[in-house]
Amino acid sequence: MTASPDIVCSGLGFGYGSVRVLDRFDARFAPGLTLVKGFSGCGKSTLLKLVAGYLAPTAGAITVPGGGRPDAAFQRRALGFVFQQLNLLPLASVRRNLELVGALAGLPRSVVRARTEKYLSLLGLDALADRLPSTLSGGQQQRAAIARALLKEPSVLLLDEPTSGLDDLNCRVIMKLLGEHLPPACVCLVATHDQRLEALTHEGLDFNRFLPVERHLVALA
Repeated sequence: MTASPDIVCSGLGFGYGSVRVLDRFDARFAPGLTLVKGFSGCGKSTLLKLVAGYLAPTAGAITVPGGGRPDAAFQRRALGFVFQQLNLLPLASVRRNLELVGALAGLPRSVVRARTEKYLSLLGLDALADRLPSTLSGGQQQRAAIARALLKEPSVLLLDEPTSGLDDLNCRVIMKLLGEHLPPACVCLVATHDQRLEALTHEGLDFNRFLPVERHLVALA
């Protein structure tokens, strides 16, 4: 039997203490771009961390492309993740941040070099490659984090609010990359409330219907 290229969530449950974030959540995410939309606090980031294997569900299971679970080997070789905090290594240059990801994934040095130049170029970071993250603007750091996540050309790419707070120019650069340069058969989930991303060809998941946190705010807005 051929292994599925999809991410499958089956009967997923998760909570923080007494607050249930997911309860019997079922979903299938196929290769391509899916926007996970919803209010702040509705569980979008939690879903991404569960899919990545950074959080463990209290019920149900997650199957990643290839048929396995999101374990350490999957994280090292097949996962690209951009956190809201970005988590770029502060004492390494932008280029070195990318190269280290490739080395940890076990990629040949020639492949790492070629892909580093490829994604630095696609995201307009060529001239900034040897600078430390702290010397970059917020938009430049965001693009560097996305370049690093793509270096492995992962089968799963998870982006948590990748355009939040960014100006339109930085947003367009990131949108062009997502629209035109996702790795083949990559399942890309983007947690966002940025309406500018609606212009991308995408599938959509309205997360508010799974946990309507702070719905009382609707009446106040």
